[in-house]
Amino acid sequence: MSRPVRIEFPGAVYHVTSKGREGQVVFKDKEDRGVFLNVVENVVDRFGWLIHSYVLMDNHYHMVVECPEANLSKGMRQLNGVYTQHVNRRHEQEGPIFQGRFKSVLLEKKNYLLPVCRHVVINPQRAADSDNYKDYKWSSYRATAGQAKAPNFLHKDTVLSYFGKREKDAQRKFREYIKQGLGEASPLDSRKNQVLLGSAKFLNEMQPILQGERMSKRGPKAVGRRRSLNALFKKVDDKTRMERNELIKRAHLDYGYTLMEIGDHLGLHYTTVSKVINAA
Repeated sequence: MSRPVRIEFPGAVYHVTSKGREGQVVFKDKEDRGVFLNVVENVVDRFGWLIHSYVLMDNHYHMVVECPEANLSKGMRQLNGVYTQHVNRRHEQEGPIFQGRFKSVLLEKKNYLLPVCRHVVINPQRAADSDNYKDYKWSSYRATAGQAKAPNFLHKDTVLSYFGKREKDAQRKFREYIKQGLGEASPLDSRKNQVLLGSAKFLNEMQPILQGERMSKRGPKAVGRRRSLNALFKKVDDKTRMERNELIKRAHLDYGYTLMEIGDHLGLHYTTVSKVINAA
């Protein structure tokens, strides 16, 4: 069987997972898990990723990653490579610890971001690694639900924005939404061609890429009308930095502009825009 095509473009959102070689444990203790999350933070800083959801199990991990630049593969090589070096050095072993390449599914953000993020955080309970996903320390659930401090790399604003503008209300509705997912089938069961999850229109847009056509650097066509960046950032030079940053968040969260598009418009590097979006 041929390897699935890896589709990368600015603003793409993925479910990513990587499993231990032959099912072996890759996170042996608290220190290993802490080091892995530190590496995640470094990768986020370097590549400008947005981590919407994550969970660390004993022999694998899941993440929902948004890439403002087409750099998923580059970032994953650093993430798994640096962590492998740590494990081999600390546990006095050699060789790869992960089973081949990481696996990724390209998501249609509008329809599948929330269901896949939910699938990720309830994974401990589904896998019987924990009696209750709510108490599992090594996932993004408690931070997004407002029950623990969020790690610096976790971008929870987009997920919470689906549940309202007031943070406390959004966190409560998020907790209810996650609970409703217990017992439901994984949304990933509906993926197509091993690597796509989305509506019929989204799948049709991606089919030429699967068949070998090159994608525009700007990614698939944006769907629907939205305010222009010129309108959003009108007279931005007259605004304070705090006001500008709120407009940046609005452009990304409410209107779906990629970090690259916002950065190009404002003359900022996309990693700077990423830090604004990730700021509490």
